[in-house]
Amino acid sequence: MSTDNKSISTRALTLTALGIVLGDIGTSPLYAVREAFHGPHSIPVTQGNIFGVLSLIIWALFLTISLKYLFFVLKADNKGEGGVLALTALALPPRVLAKYRWSQILLYLGLFGSALLFGDGAITPAISILSAVEGLKIATPLFEPYIIPITIGILMILFSFQRYGTARIGSIFGPIIFLWFTVIGSLGVYGIILHPEILNALNPGYAINFFIENGFNGFVVLGAVFLVVTGGEALYADMGHFGIKPIQRAWFFIALPGLLLNYFGQGALILNNPLAAENPFYLLAPDWALYFLVAIATLAAIIASQALISGVFSLTRQAVQLGYFPRVRIIHTASHEIGQIYIPFINWTLFLLTAWLVLTFKTSSALAAAYGIAISLTMVIVTVLVSLVAYRKWEWGWPSIFCFLIVFLSIDLLFLTANLAKVSDGGWFPIVVASFIFILMTTWKNGRKILAQQLKQKSLSIDTFFQRIKDEPLTQISGSAIFMSSSNEGAPPALLHNVKHNKVLHAQNIILTVLYEEVPRIHKSERVEIIEMNSNFFRIVSKYGFMESPDMYDILECAEKKGLKIEISDTTFFLGRETIIPTKEEGMSLWREHLFAFMSKNSARPTAYFNIPPEQVMEVGIQIEI
Repeated sequence: MSTDNKSISTRALTLTALGIVLGDIGTSPLYAVREAFHGPHSIPVTQGNIFGVLSLIIWALFLTISLKYLFFVLKADNKGEGGVLALTALALPPRVLAKYRWSQILLYLGLFGSALLFGDGAITPAISILSAVEGLKIATPLFEPYIIPITIGILMILFSFQRYGTARIGSIFGPIIFLWFTVIGSLGVYGIILHPEILNALNPGYAINFFIENGFNGFVVLGAVFLVVTGGEALYADMGHFGIKPIQRAWFFIALPGLLLNYFGQGALILNNPLAAENPFYLLAPDWALYFLVAIATLAAIIASQALISGVFSLTRQAVQLGYFPRVRIIHTASHEIGQIYIPFINWTLFLLTAWLVLTFKTSSALAAAYGIAISLTMVIVTVLVSLVAYRKWEWGWPSIFCFLIVFLSIDLLFLTANLAKVSDGGWFPIVVASFIFILMTTWKNGRKILAQQLKQKSLSIDTFFQRIKDEPLTQISGSAIFMSSSNEGAPPALLHNVKHNKVLHAQNIILTVLYEEVPRIHKSERVEIIEMNSNFFRIVSKYGFMESPDMYDILECAEKKGLKIEISDTTFFLGRETIIPTKEEGMSLWREHLFAFMSKNSARPTAYFNIPPEQVMEVGIQIEI
C-alpha cells in the first residue's frame, strides 16, 4: 500500500473508531457537570467548588481514560479482542482455573462484571437520549409535556432499526461524532472567554482543597464526577474492531480536547451565572443555536446508545459460545462483517427495560442517580484482571504490579464507594439486573456440566458400540448421517437410540462435536479435525472462537477440504433433545434446577443455531434427571 493510501486508511479508521467507540463518553457533558451542582447529591455553587469539581473531572479523564485504559487496559487484548469476558478468558485460562482455587473467585468476578453491562446497556440509551431531548424545554417550555413521549418514540425507532444492522449507517457515525466534538469544543471556547481563569482548574491542588473544604459531601460528589468516564469500558470492549492506535488517535486528537474545552466552558458559565447550573450544557449555547444543538445531541446520543446495544449483542454471543448462556437466535446483518449481529430477544428485552426506566425516573437527573455504579464496579474488576494479565503475560514483577494496583485500584474504589450512595436513588437497578444475569449464567454453566455428566453415563465407549453392531449386524442404507454430540468421546445417545429403534446405519456416519475455544476466532485451516474410526464412521471435532457463530455449511466445507466429502442434500442430521427433570439428588439447588430446565426448554433450536436444513433433521427425545 502506498504512503498516501495508508494515510487515508488510517484517517478513515480513526474517524470510524471515533463514531463507534467514543460516542458514549462523548455524551457525558450533557449531564455530568449539572449533576455535581444540581443533582440529588449536589454541592453549593461557589468558586472553590467549581474549580474543585472541574479539577476532579480533568484528572479523572487523564488518569482513568488516558493513562489506565489507553496505555494499559487496551494492551490486555485476547488475540485482538477486548471486553470483560475476553479479559476473563485471557487472565484465567482452563489450566489456571483447574490449578488454583482462588481463580474461581476471580472468574465469578469477571462474570459479574460482564453481567453489569446488561444493566448499563439499558441505562445508557435512556439517560443519553432523555438528556439530549430535554434541551427542547430550554428552548421553550411548550415542549416540556412531550419530552418523555418524544424520548420513547426515539427509543422505539432505535431498537426497531437494530434488525437492519449498522453496516449501512455506520459510515456516518464518525463524521457526526466528529461534528459533535467540534461543536461542544467550540461552545467551550465561548464559555472560557467569559472567565479565562477557569483554566487554572488544571491545577490538582483545587481537587485536594475541594475535599478538605467539603469533607463527606465532597466525597459523595465523586459519583457525579465519575459520569465523565462512564464510556471508558467501550474503548476496551470495541478495540477488536479497530485496534489500539486508531482509538488512541481519536481520543487524544479529537475527543479529549473537545471534552476538556466543553467542561471548562460549562464551569466558566456557572462561575459567571450560578443559576446556569440547572443545565449548563444547553445554557452555554446562544438561543439561536439551541434547536441545532438538540438535534446534534440527539444524534450523538443515538450513536452512543447504538454502541452499547451492539456491545450487549456481542457479549451475549460470547456468553453463549463460552457456555454461560443458552442458545439464542442470532441474525447476521452483514455477510462481510462478522461483528454485525442482531439478537431479537436481547434487543426487545433491552427496549422494555429502557422504556421502563424513562417512564419511571422521568428525568435524566433522576436517571443519573442510577447511572455509574455498575460501571465503577466493572472498572474495579477490570483493574484486578489486568494486573493478573500483567503478571502472567507481560511478566511484570511484583513491585510494578503493586504500584499499578495501588494507583488505579485506589481511584476505582473511591469512585465505587462514592457511587454506593446512589443505591437508594436508583443505583439498585443495574445491580439487580446484573445479579439476575449472573444467576442465569452460573446456573446454565453448572447445569450444562451436570447434564454432560449424565449424558456421558448414558453413552457407550466407541469400542463397545462397534462391538455391539458387529455382533448384531444392522441394515445399511444410502446417504450420510450426522450425529451431533456435546462430547468428543464415546457414542452419543442420539446414535444409540437410532440404532436401537430404527436398526439401521447409513453408508457414511459422522459424530460431530462443536467446541468453543477461549480465543476470539479460529482460523479456517484449524476449523475441523477429522478422525477416521472405521471405513464408514468418522468423528469431526469443529472449533469456533467466542466471537464466531457456528455454521453447518462452513463445517462441511472445511471437512471436504480435508478429504471428507459429505453431500449435504443426502444427509440426515440426528439431534438430541433433552428434557430436564429436576430432582432432589446431589447437584444444584432445586430452584436452580427448575430454572435450568426452563432455560433449556426455551433455548434456540439447534437447527437455527447451527444453520442446519430443518427438513433434514430427526430429533431424538431424551429425559435426563439432574
